[in-house]
Amino acid sequence: MGGGTKARYIRQIISCEGAEFVCLQEKKSKVLSEAKCFSLWGNNKIGWLHYDGDSGSLLSMWHKESFSYLSHMMGKGFIVVYGKHIKYDISCAVVNVYATCNLREKKMLWEELSSIKVASQEVVWCFCGDFNAIRRRSERVGSRVMYDLSSEINGFNSFIDANFLLDVPLVGKKFTWFNSNGMAKSRLDKVLVTEEWMEKWPTCK
Repeated sequence: MGGGTKARYIRQIISCEGAEFVCLQEKKSKVLSEAKCFSLWGNNKIGWLHYDGDSGSLLSMWHKESFSYLSHMMGKGFIVVYGKHIKYDISCAVVNVYATCNLREKKMLWEELSSIKVASQEVVWCFCGDFNAIRRRSERVGSRVMYDLSSEINGFNSFIDANFLLDVPLVGKKFTWFNSNGMAKSRLDKVLVTEEWMEKWPTCK
């Protein structure tokens, strides 16, 4: 977001896709102004929340004519925004996630997100962002990890299964992170939704 090229790219995606809610992770700008968010979206009819943590910063933005904000929660590695999709009159929770590389901290994040979801069963849920975790070994190629991958895989899948989440299909490239020489690559970014979300928006991708 700090550079013009990336900002223009994000603005282009928002415009082309007709975005209603956008979640950004690992945002490089430490200071965020209302004018910057307006410029990024290309519209001043938006709401936004910014979390700047040690593990990385998060920015959640929404168009006020599409999504009606009700409340939010923030914690280490996440922003939860509660509101209502205006057109469909559906209560939603959109969770913007940026997890650390530390396995113990990832497990703590999964536990906290699970507790938050259990407390609000009457809404449809979308968890999206950089989970820094994989569901199967084929999702990480060429990367050296300092801990047993089985523990990460089992823990992440348990979080998904326990919360009855569906892994939205990825379009385009198979992996979402590449190192500079392209030899190491992983699928760390995911969108996880409840069945009720998928029933309302069955063509999610």
